[in-house]
Amino acid sequence: MIAQRKDDHVRLAVEQHQQHSGRNQFDEVSFVHHALAGLDRPDVSLATTFAGISWQVPLYINAMTGGSEKTGIINRDLAIAARETGVPIASGSMSAYFKDPDCAATFSVLRKENPDGFVIANVNATASVDRARMAVDLIQADALQIHINTVQETVMPEGDRSFSSWVPQIEKIAAGVDVPVIVKEVGFGLSRETVRLLESLGVQVADLGGRGGTDFARIENGRRELADYAYLHGWGQSTIACLLDAQDAPIPVLASGGVRNPLDVARALALGASGVGVSGGFLRTLLDGGVPALIAQISTWLDQLAALQTMLGARTPADLAHCDLLIHGELRDFCADRGIDTRPFARRSGNLDVPHEMTGSTR
Repeated sequence: MIAQRKDDHVRLAVEQHQQHSGRNQFDEVSFVHHALAGLDRPDVSLATTFAGISWQVPLYINAMTGGSEKTGIINRDLAIAARETGVPIASGSMSAYFKDPDCAATFSVLRKENPDGFVIANVNATASVDRARMAVDLIQADALQIHINTVQETVMPEGDRSFSSWVPQIEKIAAGVDVPVIVKEVGFGLSRETVRLLESLGVQVADLGGRGGTDFARIENGRRELADYAYLHGWGQSTIACLLDAQDAPIPVLASGGVRNPLDVARALALGASGVGVSGGFLRTLLDGGVPALIAQISTWLDQLAALQTMLGARTPADLAHCDLLIHGELRDFCADRGIDTRPFARRSGNLDVPHEMTGSTR
């Protein structure tokens, strides 16, 4: 039953990405172009540090799958791609392992194929502290994701219907494991109020997991006989809206959901993300072209992200947060309603300091 559900999730997620229009709210953020802001490429670094975590690059393969023979093969291939490109990788939900220990290898393969990489375990908010520790131990995880997904559970035919225990349980897990804890939404977004609550629970990092990528309400509705929850398709806040809502967040934030290209990565970093996760887009590449295609895609993204930083004058990913941004369309309306002043984003860099002798002027 669980294995079939995991396989259904992969199939429906791929179908969803094949049907996607290609546009989302990332398109409502643009950089102000300063023609003389550029740097020298050797001076640019992709390294990012947050919550005591250091990554060589600010891009990671986010939680996807595991729990069946087919998804175990996917995890193996994702781990190989992570190893070859140096990107961190997160496991999919490990709940299947707790119910059926025989599927442990579909998760432990992440560490087997990527022995020196940064690997993140994944449990739900109802997991006991002992099970959270088991998940970390199984893949020798460097961090633990707790995914929260009330909308998905509501639409899922066999989903949970009791959510009041999640807050105290997250606090217990955060206090009970020896690795950094990341709480991740699965695609409906984290509000600023939720991020503040997570900080009070002892959570070190929030993965905003916004709308724009895989829609799990739509996936679970596709598994329902009557498909009677279609009105929840598109629920939640977009990733980029969540980033704007989380300005001055008390803990570091990661951005995932609807990230389509290196420019989206740069946009997310410019709005304060310490790292940017991709799931559905990388999965589609893997299933269409295999491991070599995914390695090539990730390598290209990293190379082009460094090129964008060079062009924008950002020596590090964190420096992108000093670049000037324009906020457009419905995203600007969202900001207005949430009391977020978008004007300062357009004037963050200050005046370009160009030496007089370089201008060619004799005045």
